[in-house]
Amino acid sequence: MGYIKKMLRVIFGRTMFAVVSLVIQILVLAAAFRFLTFYLAYFYGAVTLLSALVIIYILNKEDNPSFKMSWMIPVTAVPVFGTFFYMLAELQIMERFMEKKLISRMDETESYLEQNLKVSEQLSRVSRRNANLAHYIKKYGHYPAYGNTNAQYFPSGEAMFEAMKREMAAAKRFIFLEFFIIERGEMWDCILELLEAKSREGVEVRIMYDGMGSFTLLPHNYIKVLQEKGLMAKIFSPIRPVLSSYQNNRDHRKILVVDGHTAFTGGINLADEYINRKVRFGHWKDTGIMLKGDAVTSFTMMFLQMWNISEKEPEKYDKYLRDPEYFYPLELNMEGFVIPYGDSPFDTEAVGKEIYLDIINNARQYVHIMTPYLILDYEMVKSLTFAAKRGVDVSIILPHIPDKKYAFLLAKSHYGELIRSGVKIWEYTPGFMHAKVFTSDDTKAAVGTINLDFRSLYLHFECGTYLYRNEVIREVERDYQETLSLCKRISIEDIPNDPWYERFAGRALRLFAPLM
Repeated sequence: MGYIKKMLRVIFGRTMFAVVSLVIQILVLAAAFRFLTFYLAYFYGAVTLLSALVIIYILNKEDNPSFKMSWMIPVTAVPVFGTFFYMLAELQIMERFMEKKLISRMDETESYLEQNLKVSEQLSRVSRRNANLAHYIKKYGHYPAYGNTNAQYFPSGEAMFEAMKREMAAAKRFIFLEFFIIERGEMWDCILELLEAKSREGVEVRIMYDGMGSFTLLPHNYIKVLQEKGLMAKIFSPIRPVLSSYQNNRDHRKILVVDGHTAFTGGINLADEYINRKVRFGHWKDTGIMLKGDAVTSFTMMFLQMWNISEKEPEKYDKYLRDPEYFYPLELNMEGFVIPYGDSPFDTEAVGKEIYLDIINNARQYVHIMTPYLILDYEMVKSLTFAAKRGVDVSIILPHIPDKKYAFLLAKSHYGELIRSGVKIWEYTPGFMHAKVFTSDDTKAAVGTINLDFRSLYLHFECGTYLYRNEVIREVERDYQETLSLCKRISIEDIPNDPWYERFAGRALRLFAPLM
């Protein structure tokens, strides 16, 4: 009986509805193309001309060459389908609307994100090169560099979860949560109970989660459930069963802000596998960071910018600035510089990627990376290999037990070229590596939500924290070395041991890498 109920939930659930709706749309398009075959000569000639114009447009567009190639292949090989599919992807009203709203919200918060001249002057004296990077992040990412900020690094989801609970329990004014995934279980149930208690105390609680990330994990009416508990809640970009490319642009950020003085980010979502209460792919390795101080303002505004994309009433941003009298109780010193940053798919700047490239290209001793995925474009491959060729210790830790088989095959397709150039590839043998961490030369680190794949670098809303000459960087590197002791190094001799069809599949999947 239980099995029948589960089957009925699948058959009549919203996932099945969405799939069926998409299939119907595809069949309608296929029927339309079949109808047009009666006028094949005229139609094919018109499509050929249109596809040629589309290819010219793609070649001249300011875009990543890998994306251009991924589109030119279907447009050339299958002109009818490829051309019309590309036009469908380009002409998206919802995407333009969302972009316009986000730009408006970023303009509204600009006055709260002005660069402190004393901080920028101090950074210039310490490192002109990093001052230039800070200038780039402020101009194109809209977020300034800060001093007067404490940072605490968490080498596991379990450690960050405990700190999150502690900080939320102490909240006096507001709690903001923005996460890609929320799933009911021990972790979320505990947080939800805490949020309900704080709401009863008069603390304002706002919760936002991504429509795709939690699509199959939460009931369709869950927002109403949260609102009935006295919490402000919304879904970012709810999934709709229509053929649309804007649904590619997911909110992959993980942000918790408490009272404007404390912020968390990292790879950790609000689900039990992230704290190893549920085993999915062996032991789940993740990381995060907590900021206390001036830099939290950027995460506060980052959250409010996204929240207000769908709001009509103006936001009172001043209300959510930290109390200037707040005392930062961490024991670590507050030296160094902290630059929170966000990344949007709606501009021409891949801020997260440029920060990673800057770390790689300016490394002198080492670049150490933890990432769940390795789906690289030409520029990233060349930066990694050139760094290794000039004697920099370039070392990357990846999962040994993957969550997505196709992504793992794609990652392995890069192993040969990277290893032959001197890049060290390691696999985390206890299970799944989900951390998104760069550290270099004991002076730089980046901790955030951005994977080394096309979706994170180009298509999603992401966030992270760049650290320079901050005490916590040594903690990040220490965690890397401790994690390395649990890893297996992949040698060039290991690659031929994989089945030939897996190696072929990995190379073939590169055609579609920008979509993964």
